[in-house]
Amino acid sequence: MASHPRGHEPDDEVPGPGGPGTGAGRGRLAGLTHPPLPRAARAPDAHPGATPDGTARMRRVEPEAPEGTARLALPDLLDAGRAPASDPERVELDRTVRSEAVETHDWDDPDDDRYDADDRYDADDERDDAADDVPLTALPDAPGAAVSGATLEPNPTGAPPARTGRAGRDMVAAIGVGLSLGAVILASLFLHKPAFLLVVLVAVVVSVVELTRALRKGQYDPPLTPLLVGSLAMLALAWERGPTGLAVGFFLTVFAVLLWRLGDGPVGYLRDASTGVFVALYVPLLAGFAVLLTLPDDGVARVIAFIATVVASDVGGFQAGVLFGKHPMAESVSPKKTWEGMAGSVVACSIAGALFVTLMLDGTWWGGVLYGVAIAVTATLGDLGESLLKRDLAIKDMGHLLPGHGGLMDRMDSLLPSAAVAYLILSVVAPT
Repeated sequence: MASHPRGHEPDDEVPGPGGPGTGAGRGRLAGLTHPPLPRAARAPDAHPGATPDGTARMRRVEPEAPEGTARLALPDLLDAGRAPASDPERVELDRTVRSEAVETHDWDDPDDDRYDADDRYDADDERDDAADDVPLTALPDAPGAAVSGATLEPNPTGAPPARTGRAGRDMVAAIGVGLSLGAVILASLFLHKPAFLLVVLVAVVVSVVELTRALRKGQYDPPLTPLLVGSLAMLALAWERGPTGLAVGFFLTVFAVLLWRLGDGPVGYLRDASTGVFVALYVPLLAGFAVLLTLPDDGVARVIAFIATVVASDVGGFQAGVLFGKHPMAESVSPKKTWEGMAGSVVACSIAGALFVTLMLDGTWWGGVLYGVAIAVTATLGDLGESLLKRDLAIKDMGHLLPGHGGLMDRMDSLLPSAAVAYLILSVVAPT
């Protein structure tokens, strides 16, 4: 007996250009090739003889699925092999499925496992996991019929997914890592101030590597070698020559990036070169302002005021967001960041700024409040900016170096823009 695909009897033939019975259109429906599908119920009038031209008419069939079974609609079946890879409809469906997954992913939840080991969203993994339990939920009524996106019903076991708390991360590990980093920074400042430069150099090199690798996942390829060399030069010049040295180092790094990328040819030159300039500006240039903070005689106090106020922003925003957060600030970018959390950051930073500026830098209390509010704003914008970047690249974290945090770059997001603002405002409210 001849074998036939599941769900199709020998007479289930949709004629092609040759007409009924020629075989030219066998196994084709709306121009797409059928993959093996579960046997579906067929309406009595769906027999080939039910229509004048002998074509098969198939109705939408939605059998009842067992509770907890994954239900995937037509786009997933199409992506499993119905259309060739070059089919623009398939490409658009694949793009839509990936876009919806990125939009619904809980970026702050380490238990959201729709990403593979490289932190790239892999729609095929999610489909493969549910492949054994996927009933046929829909068939097209006619060519061009509308289809719905893929949805997953609750876990078949009924057990809720493990959570690490409302923060969406391991808070014990996060606090431990944060305290360890703070101890290293304080030790470098109090024991030997040039050691702080070494700490910044290491942090910048690691962050540049993490950011470059993340950008490569999005098909950007900034030249890493001139960025690393330029980062070291920028920070060293900032230490030796102040703001002028930092500016000169940045322009030399940009020139090196543009020149280096010429060796790889014209294809993608503008994309890769501009991305390299972005990395040079985002990481070493902004980190250079932290080095500039250490140069005055009270540089240690300025660095402590800067870092402690950024920490106050994170702590105040976290506590207020967990306790009172109800109104998302930028739901499409960071769903868990709320206006209530932002208010907590402003209050905490205002208090911290007033205390540090008056007690350690001999400034005025209102100058400290102004400084604190500015840090709260820039720290929050820095956090949102990196969240936006990670969403655009479809990754969750920049790396995995720090337990409970992600990569080192994930901790630098609020510090980098705040370093520039702290240097500028403290120069005004607490001049040396």
